[in-house]
Formats: sequence, structure tokens, C-alpha cells
Amino acid sequence: MWPGGGGFDAGTPSQDDRGAWETRVGDDRPDPRRRIPRTDAVLADPRLVAAARQLGRGPVKAAVSEAQQRARAGDLDPDGVAEAAVAALPDTAGGLRPVLNATGVVLHTNLGRAALSAAARDAVAAASGHTDVELDLGTGRRARRGRTALAALAAAVPEAAAVHVVNNGAAALVLTATALAAGREIVVSRGELVEIGDGFRLPDLLVSTGARLREIGTTNRTSLADYTAAVGSDTGFILKVHPSNFVVSGFTSAVDVADLARLGPPVVADIGSGLLAPDPLLPAEPDAATTLRAGAGLVIASGDKLLGGPQAGLLLGDAALIERLRRHPLARALRVDKLTLAALHATIAGPETPTWQALRAKPAALRSRTDRLRARLAAAGVDVTLVASAAVVGGGGAPEVELPSWALSLPPAYAGPLRLAATPVVGRVERGRLLLDLRCVPEVADAAVEAAVRAAAGC
Repeated sequence: MWPGGGGFDAGTPSQDDRGAWETRVGDDRPDPRRRIPRTDAVLADPRLVAAARQLGRGPVKAAVSEAQQRARAGDLDPDGVAEAAVAALPDTAGGLRPVLNATGVVLHTNLGRAALSAAARDAVAAASGHTDVELDLGTGRRARRGRTALAALAAAVPEAAAVHVVNNGAAALVLTATALAAGREIVVSRGELVEIGDGFRLPDLLVSTGARLREIGTTNRTSLADYTAAVGSDTGFILKVHPSNFVVSGFTSAVDVADLARLGPPVVADIGSGLLAPDPLLPAEPDAATTLRAGAGLVIASGDKLLGGPQAGLLLGDAALIERLRRHPLARALRVDKLTLAALHATIAGPETPTWQALRAKPAALRSRTDRLRARLAAAGVDVTLVASAAVVGGGGAPEVELPSWALSLPPAYAGPLRLAATPVVGRVERGRLLLDLRCVPEVADAAVEAAVRAAAGC
């Protein structure tokens, strides 16, 4: 038997998880791989014992095996196996890694759009166990699911006679089309038949519900006469879609909700970005309250965009229409879980969200903060400069709005190492330089950004 208890096959030492073998190099010195610790010895490290309780034994053992393999390949000192395994472990067992969004895109879809507020995160943690999500603690009987979140949403938009929540904006539109227009027509302008991301197109989504599309107008011009000619006894509703991630300019025309509301059928307005009330920072962005006052029967909005909350599809409007949606069998398949309800309630009723704060960050303050970080990095020998930056809203909202900002300018080769850092930092490469815009990075994380950049620079 070889040292460590392994067996052998045709004279070749085993590499099982009980230990490494002893060999010798040409000058009769011991091979350093013999010092690779046994798996059980590494797993006994108190840090890994604690990690196994938090993450499970499987991920911890996999990290240990990977570190041992690196040591066998000569990429890691055998004495550093336990340390490397600890460093490779995720913070949680959830599989998703928290990252620092230094892209300058406030609502970055690939990074999960809106970052939840501390209040919303606390609410999610509190709701993760048993809750009264469908129980009236006073009577001991079943209660309406999510009643507190729904009440908060209704209070935030008093123009809505009723509200409902499903799991995202597309689901809200599918539920609406199925409940109100299956087998009937949806009247919609050709200029509003948008692609909503990842190859999904609005017309395909609507047709999948069994509704028929009555397309009117052209890509750049649709008139009230076009709608009037199309509306009839077979109209389920008139759909108004805000083209939130692109702009059509020049020779254009569109019809306001107020004019459409006079035609008879319900007007469903998909405002997209999730503003509940007007925002002076984004005057061209539609909001739920104003759209309802204009006569929309239903407004559809997203929870994880400008509202700054969890992914959710918000439905606000006429009580009878909302009840038809709520009682439709599909509503059960699209309902949100208790964690979403908790986060939504805390977002609406709680303090300013990170999205709200990032949109309103002062350029002068950002410049001062970014320059302090630049000075520390430059003193350490990093190739870094301070440059003006243009941040954007993102997430399919306010496509014409640019937010004056400032960024660290670094060599583009740093992008990969920063994404793979212990705390991943994601920036954007522009004109041959990597830009790190701190607008969406909490100031308390500046030290993590500095450490990641210094590691990427090797200093």
C-alpha cells in the first residue's frame, strides 16, 4: 500500500481522496506533492467544518478536491490547500454570487436589475420561515394571500380601484390577454409590437394566449382613426405599449390613452418600467397614476425596474377587470411567493431604494469619491485615470436619459480578473479601456473594489 492508504494498479499509485503518493525527483529530493494533505485532514479545518454546516458537505469537499488538484499540478503550494479551498467557497448555498455593479447601468438585466433595499432584504429573511401569508392570526382562518403587500400597492396608487401581482411583467400581459381576449381581438399599433428581450417578441406572446392581433397603423405613425376603424364587437381590449427600450423619432405620431379610452373597449397600458407616480428626473417616462387618470382600464408595470423592488408584474386598475384576472385559473400558475410579497411590501412602504439613490447620485460627489479611489490605486502602481462617464437607466427604461457620472479608467485586461475576484466587480469596456463607474456601488464597498483592482494589477 502507498502512503495515505491508497491501493495500486499495475504499479501506478492511486490518487484517491485519502492522500497523495510519495515519489522522488531526479536528484533524489522528495516530490513536494507528498505534502498534499489528506482530504479528511483538510475537511477537519475549523473553517471548513463551519462552511459544511452552512453550505453542505458536497460543495466544501468539491472545493477541497479542486485545491488538491491544483497542488498536484504544481499551481499551488501543498501547505495552501485548506486556504485555497476556503477562498473558493461561495458566500451562500444559493448558487448566485453577489457582484458589484460598476457598469454605469442602474438596472442591468444580466445583474438582476434592481438591487433590493436593506429593508426589503430584511423582509425577505423574515419571510423565509413560516409566515402568515394566507392566515388571519386574529381569527385563525384563511386570509387573502399577500394582503399587506397588495394594500401597500393600492395605497401607493390611489387612482387604482384594485390591484393584483403576478411573477413578472410578461406574465401580467399573458394573464390579461388570456382572461380578456382569448378568442377575440387585441387592437395594437404596429409601432408597439416590440421585442422584450432574449428573443421574446410581444406578438408571439399575445398570440400564444389564443387572442388574435388586430395590427393597425405603421411602425412610425398610428392615428386615432386607425383605432376607431379597428374597434368592434370582437375587440377584447386596446393595448398601448410604451416602447421603453428604444426611441422612434422624426416623422411619427401616436395616440394618447385619454383618446383611446373614449372608444369603448378597455385600454390596457403596459408602461413597462414601473413608475407608480411621476418622477421629475424622468419626465418622459409614463407612470401608473397618470395613466389611470387618463382613462386606462388596466396598467401593467414591472416591480424590478424603476420601482426598485423584486421581479413582479403589477396590475392596477378597474376593480371588475382586476377581479376577472384574479379569479382566472391561470392566475394560480402565475402567483408570486411569500418572499416576493415581503420584498414588494418593504420596497413600497420602506425607505429609498438603491435604484432611487443611484439615479440621484450627485456627479460632484461621485467625482470626489472616485478620485479618492484613483489616488490610492495610483499610489500602489496601478495604471488608472479618472474619466467622465455617462451612466444610463437600463432595464428597458428611459432610453434617452444619460446620467452624468465619473469612472476609473483601467487597462481592458483587468476585466476578466475583476469578474473572477473574491468579490466580483463588473465594469464596461469602452474605447479600449475598462471603466468602473461607482454610481451603483455602495460606498462601503469601495475597499472591495480597491482590493480587486490591486489583485488584478498584481500589486
